[in-house]
Amino acid sequence: MKHEIAKLRNIGISAHIDSGKTTLTERILFYTQRIHEIHDVRGKDGVGAKMDSMDLERERGITIQSASTYCEWDGHHINIIDTPGHVDFTIEVERALRVLDGAVLVLCSVAGVQSQSITVDRQMKRYNVPRIAFVNKCDRSGANPKKVTEQLRSKLGHNAVMLQLPIGLESDHEGVVDLVKMKAYYFEGENGENIIEKDIPADMQAEADAAREEMLDAVSLFSEELMEAILEDKVTEDAVHDAIRTGTLSLDLTPVLMGSAYKNRGVQKLLDAVVSYLPNPTEVVNEAISFEDEDKRIKVSNSPDDPVLALAFKLEDGSYGQLTYIRIYQGTINKSDTVWNSRTGKKVRVGRLVRMHSDEMEEIEAARAGDIVALFGVDCASGDSFTADGFDYSMTSMHVPEPVISLSVKPKDRKAQGNMGKAIARFVREDPTFVAQSDEESGETIISGMGELHLDVYIERMKREYGAEVITGAPQVKYRETITERADYNYTHKKQTGGSGQFGRVQGYVEPLPEGEFEFVSEVKGGNIPTEYIPAVEKGFKAMTAEGQLIGFPVVGFRVVLSDGASHSVDSSDNAFQAAGRGAFRDVYHRAKPILLEPVMNVTLEGPSEFQGEMLRTVMQRRGIIIGTTDENEFVRIDTEVPLSEMFGYATSLRSATQGKAEFTMEFCRYAPVPRDLSEGVIEDIKKKRAEKEGASVS
Repeated sequence: MKHEIAKLRNIGISAHIDSGKTTLTERILFYTQRIHEIHDVRGKDGVGAKMDSMDLERERGITIQSASTYCEWDGHHINIIDTPGHVDFTIEVERALRVLDGAVLVLCSVAGVQSQSITVDRQMKRYNVPRIAFVNKCDRSGANPKKVTEQLRSKLGHNAVMLQLPIGLESDHEGVVDLVKMKAYYFEGENGENIIEKDIPADMQAEADAAREEMLDAVSLFSEELMEAILEDKVTEDAVHDAIRTGTLSLDLTPVLMGSAYKNRGVQKLLDAVVSYLPNPTEVVNEAISFEDEDKRIKVSNSPDDPVLALAFKLEDGSYGQLTYIRIYQGTINKSDTVWNSRTGKKVRVGRLVRMHSDEMEEIEAARAGDIVALFGVDCASGDSFTADGFDYSMTSMHVPEPVISLSVKPKDRKAQGNMGKAIARFVREDPTFVAQSDEESGETIISGMGELHLDVYIERMKREYGAEVITGAPQVKYRETITERADYNYTHKKQTGGSGQFGRVQGYVEPLPEGEFEFVSEVKGGNIPTEYIPAVEKGFKAMTAEGQLIGFPVVGFRVVLSDGASHSVDSSDNAFQAAGRGAFRDVYHRAKPILLEPVMNVTLEGPSEFQGEMLRTVMQRRGIIIGTTDENEFVRIDTEVPLSEMFGYATSLRSATQGKAEFTMEFCRYAPVPRDLSEGVIEDIKKKRAEKEGASVS
């Protein structure tokens, strides 16, 4: 394909879990002739959707890894990334949106804007990604695209404008009315491949006229030419398209289209909208930062003739070695070229260059600015930049959320031990939100991630892909410690060991820091502590916050004020004042009344209204606080805050209480004090577990 950057689209398909993203992508691939048969997401026919290439994805009917593909529509080359909807796999959405130019936000016509829709929208805003909304499942009972459009405005703050009306809803859904062309479109044939254009049904003409007038009012704000054409009654299709495109690219307008991917209706018109309204790479502003000076930035040129600049946004380890997905922001990469990893400074030879189609790949000779392709056998980390020799810039990396849940894992037998290590090493490289570390006290391996499902999937993959069966221990909540009162310190570090000794005295106070983790303030006057030693005092205090003395968790919300001290002309040194800072921390910490903090999660429950009471009860039993409820169309959404320590096993409880009809999503909210009546029990329990581990390791 001749590379024309103006006819290139890099888009993502994102939504709440089970809104129909993968089904929609399957239809897009079919209509663009990338696949020749349509298959079910859950793989009932033994094949499964093209973009769900993992067996686990086909069995569970969910997307776990983002998958990349490409297709052509109306002379345009479209790179597509299908992303997971479950919050546990949010890094897959983050890294996709980091490199995409536009997105399709898929919404269920019945459930509307759901909890993960809000999270995905927040991620799109973080990376300034223009988007089109596609209201899916218009064939479902209770479908209401107008209500969903209103939710886009009220819940997400979008200037959402309907460009279509549904022709019938629920079982009567037949097609859509295009408010730009003022024509009705029906999708006939075995798989909806035949698009039939007709006049608008007579019983819908008045509704369509009113909706078109409302649409023109909204989009004319982005075009003076269109505004004049409306006044003169000389509106053209091109003028409307240009206005919609301008509003979409500025993020001030969200076009709303609709249909039913499962019933093969409306997908081709969505593809038309992607080509018409979403940006090509030259219409998106991306900045590169100097590797030596982060304040120095340049605008990426998107020119294939400029020095190479590419971002590695996703890694996979396969049977042929590491597969590195890259987005090229400028320049051209040819097979056998040499590029530089800007983080490590190492040369990288491009051995194999491929274009991905889910789990299949096509060898290519070159890729140019704007492309999303993959490299084989390149040693790098997720977020690394590749540049031309001497080009001292790199792309900013993506936002990586902190893990919130941990499990201890140990191999079931000796055979599994080596395989478990290989599996964990691979998963850590692939997924920045999957963290593994060795517990020095017990020798156990601790894995951390974004939720129970996240860790469950990796444990299952260890077994299937590496033959490593593991035994899991109770998850360890990542508690924090903080202080609640101001306390003064006056500590002298003094040591004489023959020859020059060590001396440093520090005086001041510590106090709670409501916002933030650690702050150090020097109020020393008169040179009692030489200026060059003050950073050493800060270093000493800060080192101690990594492990609080209450139970050994990191300390947050901690401000240190250094007001006075003393030094010795011979015995004072950086090391002496670091030791003084550490000693002062140990001396003052318990007098500042430390308490334990626990992670509190935003938990959103969604399910049929008939189970509202049961859903509320499952939360209240777990120290949950109800933030709000929304009841629409026999469907209830409950927003809550629940301590993470109470959420283990919650999926099973919720399914049991609601006959499997309710679901929940969870993400980190904040740290909050553990209630006093529970705090002592938590501390004792943690001490007991540590003592048991120590006993086991000794024996």
